[in-house]
Amino acid sequence: MKVRRYRNPFAYTAILLFALFAILILLGIGMFYYVFAIPEPEGLSLASWPDTFTDDFSTWIVYENGQAGVKEFGIQRLEEYGLWTQILDESGQELFSFRKPDGYPESYSMSELLALSESGYENGNTVFVSSCSVSGTTLNYIVGYPYSIGKTRLYYNGENVVRLAPLARRLLPVAALVTVLCGVAYSFWLSKKLSVMIASIRKISQHAYEPVKEKGVFGEVYRSLNRMDAELRRSERLQEETDRTRKEWISNITHDLKTPLSPIKGYAELLADGAVSDPGAVREYGSLILKHADYTEQLVNDLKLTWQLESGTLPFHPQQTRLVRFLRELVIDIANDPSFSDRDIEFASSETEVSAAVDPGLFRRAVGNLVTNALVHNPPDTKVSVSVSVDEKREICISVCDDGVGITAEEQKKLFTRYYRGTNTKEKPEGSGLGLAIARQIVTLHGGDLVVKSRPGEGTTFSILLPEN
Repeated sequence: MKVRRYRNPFAYTAILLFALFAILILLGIGMFYYVFAIPEPEGLSLASWPDTFTDDFSTWIVYENGQAGVKEFGIQRLEEYGLWTQILDESGQELFSFRKPDGYPESYSMSELLALSESGYENGNTVFVSSCSVSGTTLNYIVGYPYSIGKTRLYYNGENVVRLAPLARRLLPVAALVTVLCGVAYSFWLSKKLSVMIASIRKISQHAYEPVKEKGVFGEVYRSLNRMDAELRRSERLQEETDRTRKEWISNITHDLKTPLSPIKGYAELLADGAVSDPGAVREYGSLILKHADYTEQLVNDLKLTWQLESGTLPFHPQQTRLVRFLRELVIDIANDPSFSDRDIEFASSETEVSAAVDPGLFRRAVGNLVTNALVHNPPDTKVSVSVSVDEKREICISVCDDGVGITAEEQKKLFTRYYRGTNTKEKPEGSGLGLAIARQIVTLHGGDLVVKSRPGEGTTFSILLPEN
């Protein structure tokens, strides 16, 4: 198994700052050479090189017997760099020229030389003007460069610069030191904050996280971590509650399946052994076996229907149905059931007829579950009524009301939970605990909603809300 090493955030921060600092230096150097350098035959030189070369060029000028010229080495340098030159006497008259471009005169006035020394890039050349003394004679000379070179001059208060120079030499190292210390301090601060966040994330995974104060630069990050921890804890509580309820439900289902299987097995053994010869007793035992087998089949069907609704594999075939007639017939069928023949069940409708697209088999199951639930979990004298109405929003409302024992607010929160069985099962304790969950799933499948209103001792009302078609 590969072991992951813990990486120090400070090291990452220091490397990041160093890399950033190096990049800034390289960018600065690059920008400096881009602005203040020119390409020449020997490579890249500072833009001040032509001015320096012009000053040094005087060492290659010769003057004898009224004739001016340039030493051979100087001529070689001019050819290598592609430069040209003019040598003038004190009056500005040309004494010598080498590679002088067309358009430049053979004599200049002092004002023209001054203007030429301050001129910029013109006619493919930048011109520098200087003077020198050779053999006791003052000469002026011009050197032309095939580069675009700026000649901006900077003027400053020399006295103040001289005064500030020593101070600047002292302050620059101090400023550099302060900058480094600030960078190191920031690195430690950032490392500490990152360590807190990393530790918090690790604690969340270990279920040992403690909420952090949501303040400072990273307040939003801490807020997100606190929210994440709260959501995870809530999800874990919900999962634990669901698992607990599922275990209880499985235990109840196991018990409910064993309950009918025991008499089925017992009566079947009696019949198989031939211990019962009376035809009346045989028919009675057979009826009991059939009754408990039907109940077992109902439990299995509930489980299958729940799985189909949850997985979306249940066949769904809605069709236009006259609900008033449909529900009246359903109530009559329930009232004619021998199990509820002595119960008070009624049907009422404020509409002559309403129509909706429903799957008859599934919708009958949903409404039947609500009516059966009201009958079996309330005392025998409880009155159950089914009604149909249309509200101002043109929604069909199917209500199943009873005046029975009612349901507590705490139970109402869990009433439609798939694995929940209510506590009010004194009248008829058997059942899968899936009836109401199935009813809501079926109503939802039809695009409707199922709501409940109840108070202990005041009865319960289940309402199915469907869009009218």
